[in-house]
Amino acid sequence: FHHDMLQIYQRAKVECGYNATRFLQMIANYGGLKTAQKLLATPNPSEGFEVLWEFQRLDLSIENLVLNPKYRSLFTEEEIATAKERLKAYGFTPKVY
Repeated sequence: FHHDMLQIYQRAKVECGYNATRFLQMIANYGGLKTAQKLLATPNPSEGFEVLWEFQRLDLSIENLVLNPKYRSLFTEEEIATAKERLKAYGFTPKVY
């Protein structure tokens, strides 16, 4: 999961020109899993989520990554529900794995 969190950072930087410095700092400080859990625990989507939405690239969001079946066991049902709700609220249909 940690590696894939770094990958979405890199892809957002290369494909969108979005340099998510704070996101990268969080991953360095807490690791990928804890960063995702912290961001999902907030009442509102992160600034990065909204930037990705503006680029129409919510496929690069942590919320989308959390819904990947190979990672679902790492998250609570509440965290998974939050990820689904945020994506739905912004009109994004997650990839079917």
